[in-house]
Amino acid sequence: MELGAFSVSLAVKDINASREFYARLGFEEVGGNAEENWLILRNRDHTIGLFQGMFDKNMLTFNPGWDQHCNHLDTFTDVRELQRKLKSEGIAIGVEADESGTGPASLMITDPDGNPILIDQHR
Repeated sequence: MELGAFSVSLAVKDINASREFYARLGFEEVGGNAEENWLILRNRDHTIGLFQGMFDKNMLTFNPGWDQHCNHLDTFTDVRELQRKLKSEGIAIGVEADESGTGPASLMITDPDGNPILIDQHR
């Protein structure tokens, strides 16, 4: 099952303190807006998102249709197809993607330890 680009989305208390901390680890800003309380940081092929006040827990994030640098892939598995596969595997979908559409959509699942996993397709 090809889930797309992987990143970790962190629920942070102070976006500026977190940005400064991760900069010391070699992460650079590649997207987002600190005034809107979200930033995307990258260190080579490793991506993290910093989100202040947007969700309660850290989560794993996958982006179908993107490589690790947000470049569009020519072929990828659509989030709605992933949703059908996950359901066929007996995985409960917490927030479902609209099966009737095409293009951007997302779904949310939770692992056995309560960790949220977002599959978020932007194209």
